[in-house]
Amino acid sequence: MTILNTDGTKPIYVQIAEWLETEIMNGHFQEDEKVYSQYQLAEMYTINPATAAKGLNLLADENILYKKRGLGMFVSVNAKERIIQKRKNQTLKRLIEEVVLEARRLHIDDLELLAMIKDVQSEGGES
Repeated sequence: MTILNTDGTKPIYVQIAEWLETEIMNGHFQEDEKVYSQYQLAEMYTINPATAAKGLNLLADENILYKKRGLGMFVSVNAKERIIQKRKNQTLKRLIEEVVLEARRLHIDDLELLAMIKDVQSEGGES
């Protein structure tokens, strides 16, 4: 279980949603499988159930989870693919834009930047 960053700028409900997305991507929850309830999440993370519900509803709004009335939230069909596309199009793209901008500030050309990326990849992603 991940630890929530209560001092950061990212809202707790977003952190809950991202944690659940990662759990789905890692195969801990399969399609049509029930996920934790807002009360279970609230207890796990010692947060308000309304905050946990907001994280669950965020994923429902993105069709990553769906509600079964009276039963809870379940993983949608193709949820993993939706998460991958979302993270590629939002998170990864934003990170790449930041790296490219910083490389320009440092006058690093494309070839040097690509070489740096390949070095990090060959090191197993850790710097």
